Amino acid sequence: MITSLQNPSIKQIVKLSKNRERREQQLFVLEGARELSLALQAGYEISEVYLCREMFAQSKYPDVLESLPAEIITEISPAVFAKIAYRENSDGLVTLAKPKSHRLEDIGVSENPFLIILESVEKPGNLGAVLRTADAAGADAVIICDPLTDLYNPNVIRSGVGGLFTVPTAVSRSEEALLWLKERGINVFAAELQAAEFYQNIDFRKPSAIVMGTEAKGLTDFWLHNATKRIKIPMRGKIDSLNVSVSTAILTFEAMRQRGF
Repeated sequence: MITSLQNPSIKQIVKLSKNRERREQQLFVLEGARELSLALQAGYEISEVYLCREMFAQSKYPDVLESLPAEIITEISPAVFAKIAYRENSDGLVTLAKPKSHRLEDIGVSENPFLIILESVEKPGNLGAVLRTADAAGADAVIICDPLTDLYNPNVIRSGVGGLFTVPTAVSRSEEALLWLKERGINVFAAELQAAEFYQNIDFRKPSAIVMGTEAKGLTDFWLHNATKRIKIPMRGKIDSLNVSVSTAILTFEAMRQRGF
């Protein structure tokens, strides 16, 4: 039982909130029994599990620890758990796992794929929310181009409620992603505020990828000039921008509606 906030292992977990430490240690933090279950199903290698038994007694996934060796499970006090937890109403598990590579060549697609492309996403919460949308809609994959945030940022996992472990995800340069899409005959629809065509009038029933930019700057000219079409969501208010994760959900579920899902 670890009860000290100064324990070296606890200090290590706190350091993993930083991208540099995650790269150096080749570890990332995931919190929650459901997220651990999904990571195990996805084949992630688990390094250590920290268990607050009082909180875990209320978990909806009590069997998740049964497949793990006892020697990697360490019990901690509620105070220590509060030190390393990232979210409220947690169920008493914090796990250290080893990251995977996320290469384009490892992504498989269906005969009529639908993909989500994010260019230079910078807010971890938005990335996590998009992964959650992709899971709900059954998108083939999410491709993150020229990212400004780390895929294993704890807030990505928290806001995505484990979507990182259920949605095929790749990280690449924009040029590589475009070539990959063209080789597979996938139409590219770039979301732009000033675009001429409303998204409702686009045929998403064919192989499609929507490309989403940042809220501050939108998409770069690279994607705008290389898109099959530029599309937009109608805006009737005085604010000219939706959150990128909300915009992605609107376009994604319109595509699913057209496909009869």
